[in-house]
Amino acid sequence: MSVTTTPPDAAEHDVTKRRTAPVLASLGAQNLSLIGALVAVLALFGFLNENYLSLSNIQVIAEAATITGLLATVQTVVIICGGLDISVGSQVGVASVVSAMVFTSTGSNAFVGMLAAIGVGVLVGVVNGLVIVYGRVNPTIATLAGLAAYKGLAQLLSDGRAQGYVLNDDVFVFLGRGKIAGLPAMVWTLLLTAVAVHILLKYTDIGRNLYAIGGNDTAARLAGIDINKYLICVYSLIGVVAAVAGILLTARTGSGQPVSGSEGLELKAITAAALGGCALKGGKGGIGGTLLAVALLGCLENGLTVEGINTFWQNVAQGALLVIAVTIQQRRNGERAVGLPH
Repeated sequence: MSVTTTPPDAAEHDVTKRRTAPVLASLGAQNLSLIGALVAVLALFGFLNENYLSLSNIQVIAEAATITGLLATVQTVVIICGGLDISVGSQVGVASVVSAMVFTSTGSNAFVGMLAAIGVGVLVGVVNGLVIVYGRVNPTIATLAGLAAYKGLAQLLSDGRAQGYVLNDDVFVFLGRGKIAGLPAMVWTLLLTAVAVHILLKYTDIGRNLYAIGGNDTAARLAGIDINKYLICVYSLIGVVAAVAGILLTARTGSGQPVSGSEGLELKAITAAALGGCALKGGKGGIGGTLLAVALLGCLENGLTVEGINTFWQNVAQGALLVIAVTIQQRRNGERAVGLPH
């Protein structure tokens, strides 16, 4: 009677495979693809420029990606519940101007300036939510209008130029340039926000309801979920986080910026959310993938800058990434091409 034995190498390989399978499954194919792309970008630009992977440049990348990361985090939430907010960049501009102008007008009181900015953020978010819910306006159209309106508001408040000077204030200086345990305060702000939103989405009834609304709003309504209330709250959350991003922009640049530093942030946030696995139809997405996409975009943008490549090409690359992300989603969902048979 013969006995079949498994070679030691094969047995070890099977054990390793069984141990790594749950880890790979938890990461997901989307996130694994992003990790691979991120490693490739780091390797490429690290090869082209020896200073690219230096600690100081990694810190520059992290700080530059913070504001985009904050907006991408809340953009993920609104996309999950079937909405979209194209006005987030303009909201950042309004909050930045308000934080600096109130700071200056109250005798350099940083906390009053920040509270005023957050209050404006809540107001702007509620307005967006009310227009969408009770005006029955498509979220894309409503927030596209907001993009123009809030940008104009920021320019009217500031007379179209930077306002205030906050670099003589310890609070703003700490937010813009301080560190905690070796990490910039700006990065800590992003990490804490991302963790809070991740917990909200994954471990609370609120998060489950948001996925349900995005997956099938009719079924969610029949299940007793107050969709209108959820949408207004989500857009209010976006306003608050956009205000925090505006405060960080003020702290980083030293003054309130009506347009500079905030223009184009909406496209970056949507691109990061789409690359991170958010289905633009709603009901699917997560914070982990979004943060990986933010890191990828930040490393790519910094690498192109370090290599002296025209910023116009960076915009081209960003647009191409958004198209690629949506195309991959459509293919995975089995969507047919427009005008073509199944």
